[in-house]
Amino acid sequence: MSSNFSFLPAGSVSELEEGLVLTPKFDADGLVTAVATDAATGDVLMVAHMNAAALQKTIESGEAWYYSRSRRALWKKGETSGHSQRVVEMRIDCDQDAVWIKVEQIAGACHTGRRSCFYRAVPLGKSGAKPGEVKLEFAGERVFDPKAAYRK
Repeated sequence: MSSNFSFLPAGSVSELEEGLVLTPKFDADGLVTAVATDAATGDVLMVAHMNAAALQKTIESGEAWYYSRSRRALWKKGETSGHSQRVVEMRIDCDQDAVWIKVEQIAGACHTGRRSCFYRAVPLGKSGAKPGEVKLEFAGERVFDPKAAYRK
């Protein structure tokens, strides 16, 4: 992969919202939010972050790259587990501070062994709930053994 390009700084609101030049608006930590969805079903698989290097590598390779805030490191999705993401389409939002990638997901996307990181539902319509009283409901089964996939 080459590193022959960098992103230009964001221009005017008009250029951001209607222009054809990718000028991502990175936050104070140098990140944009990235939402990955299944290209076939539209299901949300995960939300992560990308720095300029992750965004560049994703564009150049067609494979999903992210920046881990907890590890403070660039990572390619699936480099440990083998559960990679091939990018089918990539979009940027109106003010270029969030990225949506439609992917072909190999096995599960979540490190817990599930297809999606969004595997628990929050019950709605419960009035008067106090902190600690809202009980989540499981909405997704494990599709792989995380201990086997993430051996170190």
